[in-house]
Amino acid sequence: MNKITERLWNGLVKENPTFVLMLGMCPTLAVTTSAVNGLGMGLTTAVVLALSNLIISLLRKVIPSRVRIPAFIVIIASFVTVVELLLQAYLNSLYDALGVYIPLIVVNCIILGRAEAYAYSNPPIPSLFDGIGMGLGFTVALTCIGAVREILGAGEIFGYTILKGFTPIGIFVLAPGAFFVLAALTALQNYMKKRGTKKGKDMSKVQSGCNEDCMNCSEKGCSRRFYDLDEKEGEE
Repeated sequence: MNKITERLWNGLVKENPTFVLMLGMCPTLAVTTSAVNGLGMGLTTAVVLALSNLIISLLRKVIPSRVRIPAFIVIIASFVTVVELLLQAYLNSLYDALGVYIPLIVVNCIILGRAEAYAYSNPPIPSLFDGIGMGLGFTVALTCIGAVREILGAGEIFGYTILKGFTPIGIFVLAPGAFFVLAALTALQNYMKKRGTKKGKDMSKVQSGCNEDCMNCSEKGCSRRFYDLDEKEGEE
């Protein structure tokens, strides 16, 4: 598996930001009242994630490690502003549906996490495809959650009625429904992971681009790596 394919597979399946890393829960739970909203939010985030990863990687040798987080936020905010204005101009209905959650992409932990864990220490092309992979993984997750909620809560998907005579379960288009659906889909993924383990496959690595298990991060993880960078800059 080449580097580009590995980055795409990593974001879609191995380290899916929603179902595996449990990141970006605020937009995941808030905007997935329908499949189209989930798809729109996912693709919007994917564009910002891919472009910010690329620029941060290109500037990684210029940005001092001590001010990397403010620099990341400035870059991400610039792309979010561009995307927000484009949505307002050409996809106004989606812009109205997503509302305040578009500007909040700036502080989405998925984007900041990939900038910190991968783009800041890897070449531009792998970083670009890491952003695309993570963005597509986020999009697939939000679309799946939105589709399930829309089907159960309204008997529709993408606005088309598919369950005639079905009595909608209203709770699924409310806030609690988001938790129920996310929990069910995550449980399904964990079940598949356990099945893979029983078949002898290595399903243990839940990473974030630095070859470490984030839940049990050792001194070799992100914090230690950047602490070492700060020390080296201080010595210079």
